[in-house]
Order: sequence, then C-alpha cells, then structure tokens
Amino acid sequence: MKVSPQTRDLLLSLSKEKKVFLEGNLLKVIKADSKDTEFAEYLKACKNRDNTARKKRLEVTKQVQSQNKELANAAAAKEGLMQELQVALGDAEKLRDEAVEDLDLLQKRTQFELIGLIVKVALVIIVGVGVLTTLMYIIALLAGANTTLLGNAWSNMFGILLTNSFSIIGTIMGVKYATEKNE
Repeated sequence: MKVSPQTRDLLLSLSKEKKVFLEGNLLKVIKADSKDTEFAEYLKACKNRDNTARKKRLEVTKQVQSQNKELANAAAAKEGLMQELQVALGDAEKLRDEAVEDLDLLQKRTQFELIGLIVKVALVIIVGVGVLTTLMYIIALLAGANTTLLGNAWSNMFGILLTNSFSIIGTIMGVKYATEKNE
C-alpha cells in the first residue's frame, strides 16, 4: 500500500519534530516508492524501532511470567509449611493434654496414697490406744484392784477414740469430695 504525499510528509514531520513513529502490523503493508529514499529510510527506522519495542515487551512478559511462576511456587511452599505447622500445633496440643492428664492422675494418686497413709496411721494409733487401755483394764481386774475409776476412764477413752476416728475419716472424705468438685 502506498501513501499519499501529504500523509508521507505528515509522517516524516511527526518523526522529526515529536519523535512519533509508526508501529505494528501497519508497517508490513506500507511501501515506499523506489525513488523516495527518505521515506524508505523512515519505514526502515520504524521497523527497527518496532522490532526493538516488541523484543522489550517480550522480555518484560517473560520476566513477569517467570516472577509469577516463582510467586506461585513460593505460595505453594508457604501453604505446605502452614499445613505442617497446623499438624505440629495439633500434635503439640495433644501432647500437652496428655501431659496435663498424666499430671492430674499423678496428683490424684499421690493424694490417694497420702490419704491412705493418714488413715492407716490413725487406725494404728486408735487400735493401739484401745488395746493398751483394754490390757490395763484387764490387768487391774485380774489383780483385784478397784476398777471403778479405771472402767469409767476406759469407757470414756473408747468414746473419744471412736469419735476421733470418725472425725478423721469424715475430714479426709470431705477434702477428697471438695477437691473432686473443684476440678
């Protein structure tokens, strides 16, 4: 396709004054007269500029695509790490819960053992005092001594021991019940 002389002059003046050149597929169809070397040089310069601009755009496009690919890979890696972190967090929470349960069980077992020890010692003391007092009363009876005062003391002692044993057991059971309610 050939352009009119006015269009030719307008294109040449735009390139010289404002540095505006033709671009794109239009350059493929415009032809210069074989005698018009100035316009032929103009079209050649336009084609060179167009090729250079296309190469730059292609490089930018490739660079953007490369960066997008890197970002997508980084996002996938980040997502994988987040999933691993969630799994690790879940495992840590399970382990913490198990440790809390183990500690609670250990505390209850220790409390139970302590309560059992207290009850055993209290029962040994109560039985020991009861047996000792009974032996003293039997010896006094066999010796033929006056047992009136000793009988009253023996009766009072058993009452006190019985009351104290129920008090100790009741206190221990109350403490055990109260700690179970608080948990």
